[in-house]
This record gives sequence, structure tokens and C-alpha cells, in this order.
Amino acid sequence: MTDPFADPALSPASAALFANPGHRAGPYPEAFLATLSQAGYFRAASVISAWAGYAPTPLVSLPALAGRLGIASLHYKDEGGRFGLGSFKALGGAYAVFRLLAAELRRRDGTVDEAALAAGRLKEAVRDITVCCATDGNHGRSVAWGAQLFGARAVIFIHATVSEGRAEAIRRYGAEVVRTAGNYDDSVREADRAAAGNGWFVVSDTSYPGYTDIPRDVMQGYAVMVAEALAALDAPPTHVFVQGGVGGLAAAVTAHLWEALGAEVPVITIVEPDKAACLYESARAGKPVAVTGDLDTVMAGLACGEPSLIAWPILEAGASAFMAIPDEAALQTMRLLASGVGGATIVGGESGVAGLAGLIVAAGRDDWRAALHLDGEARVLVFGSEGDTDPDLYARIVGRTGEAVRAGALR
Repeated sequence: MTDPFADPALSPASAALFANPGHRAGPYPEAFLATLSQAGYFRAASVISAWAGYAPTPLVSLPALAGRLGIASLHYKDEGGRFGLGSFKALGGAYAVFRLLAAELRRRDGTVDEAALAAGRLKEAVRDITVCCATDGNHGRSVAWGAQLFGARAVIFIHATVSEGRAEAIRRYGAEVVRTAGNYDDSVREADRAAAGNGWFVVSDTSYPGYTDIPRDVMQGYAVMVAEALAALDAPPTHVFVQGGVGGLAAAVTAHLWEALGAEVPVITIVEPDKAACLYESARAGKPVAVTGDLDTVMAGLACGEPSLIAWPILEAGASAFMAIPDEAALQTMRLLASGVGGATIVGGESGVAGLAGLIVAAGRDDWRAALHLDGEARVLVFGSEGDTDPDLYARIVGRTGEAVRAGALR
């Protein structure tokens, strides 16, 4: 099949696909229930759905794009409006802050009124608690928002290449922002050191030896988005393309679909920037490996060099394939969505469109289509995990502001 848009950027020679030899068929493994489970999802959903402003985000059908790609259907879960934060991260970081604060109040007092905490009525009780994290932008915004919502203090660490626009967006939620040298993984280590020295609580979206409980809560919050998508579909997807990063989002998607659908679990392909493809390289190595360097990709939310300790086993077993794509594929996909040519006009951010970009690249290569069983019967689900979370950067890439794109879609 020729490239659906006759554009080399959307079928780049530098993209790579690795079919996962560790992929397992069969039911969701019991060993993974301690990390992610339907029971954990129901707990998270009961809390998150009670927050002011909660509503399922849109699941947008893209029939014209599906036709161009030679598949039966394509749905894009648009997280750009989630709680006004612009990304799916609002589900994870804030939920983990809630769980941490509840646990700390329970430790201090023996009990806690979780409904009062969730409603912001225990701000005086938690005002002396400081939460912190490292971020490329969106997770830190969620942690800061959650801290403000419940009454705690937040300190957010960003690395050298995070834009000032993303930093200012975090500050708007009352957090202190600390910029560090190095890449994302360096900022994770700096947040951990600062927390240990100051008695703060780290609320990270990645896990490492000795630190797994809070990232588990973060990932469990993401499952709310997956459940919403399943509820809105007439039939379960046969294929999912989802972006990588440290693996938290991808593992949450994989685990929820696997446990909920069992034998009907879709073909799941993990998509990463080729400049920060730690999951792709881990799959090739058959074990978690780190990629080094400045990880300088425009897909800033995916600029991660080390897999999450608890996410990797789920992906190693549950993902069918791993992809690495160049930045230009994501940029062209942002422009494509903004144009409306796919059947709907969508504001998708650089990291948020990576899964869709991966699908477009794969659909343009006959050998990859065959490897993924991507045919005319395929029902594909992708997660648009962010909108224009860096408005200035979005406008430079697309040529119009996100506001202008959205206004044009309404006319």
C-alpha cells in the first residue's frame, strides 16, 4: 500500500517496528493484579468522577482518515479538555496526590474523611504537607492542581529543555517550579534527593527500586480514560496505538484492555520518539534498558530514557509491537488533525498525537500492516493524550493557535 498522504514525513524511512517476541496470549495474568486491576480502576473512578468538572472526554470518529488508511474505523480519544488541564495526566497525578494525602492523614489520626478531603474541606489539615515531582510538563501540572485542590503545597522539578510556557502553566496552580540541569531522568533523581532532604512526598509517574506504590496510583487513574473509551464504542477495538514515555500510560491502557476484554484484547502497539525510545530498546534487549543523551524530541512528554519498573512487565507481556518514529511524523499529524481532513478538526499536542502518527506510518507499509494484522476490518483506537499544552509551540508548528483551530471547527 502506498503512503496514504503521499508525504514522506508520514512514512519515514527512519521509523522502526519491532514485533514483540515476549507477547502473551490468554487471560490477564494474576501476577499483574497487584499493579493494575479492575478493582483498582473502580476505586479510582469513584473518586475522580466525584470531582467538580468531571465529564468523559470526547471519543471522536475519524471516518475519512480511516478510509485513507484502509481500515474499518478510527476513534481518537481527545484528552485536551480534561479538567481544564489539557491532558490525560489530570487523571493520574491528582488522584495519586489524593491517595497520598488520605494515607498520611490516616497515619496521623487513625482515620480520614475521604469525601471531605476530595471536596477540599481538609485544607487546614494538609497545609503542612509538601508533594513534589519531576515532569516534562503535564504530570507536574496535574500534581500542582491536585495539591491546590486538596490544600497541600507542591514543588515541581523541570529539566533543562522544558519550555517556559509549560513552567508557567504549572505555576498558575500555586506550585513552586525548580529547573534542573540535564534530562528528565536527571530531574527525577533531583526531586527524589530534595524530598529526602526536606521531608517531602514524591508523587512520580515513573517507578524505580523502592518506589512503586504512588506510580501505581497514577497509572490506575489513567484507566478512567480507557474505560470511558470502551463505553463509548459500539464494538471493542481490534487495534490500539498508544504512546510510550516511561510506560505508565501504555501499561494502564494495556492492563485495562487486557483484563476487561480477555481473549478479545486488541493488538497493542507502543509508539515512541526515535530520540527517546527506551521501551522499544528494552523490547529489543528483552529487559529494561536506559537510553541516554539529551533526549531532545519535540514530543516533550515522551522524552524519557528509563522504563518504569512496574510498567515494563505489563508491556513486555501485553504489547504486540513497539515503534519508534521521528519528530516530523508527529508534527505532520498535528497539522493533519488541525486541517480537518480526517473527518473532524482536532487540536492535538506534540506528544498527544504520537499514537496516531504511529498508525499512519504503519498503514503506509505493507510489511508492517501484515505484521500487525492491520487490514480493512481493523477497528483502531488511539489516545490523544494532550491538546495544546504549550500554546506558543503549538502555534509555531501548526501555523494557527489552538484557539483558532477550535473556533474554525465550530463554524
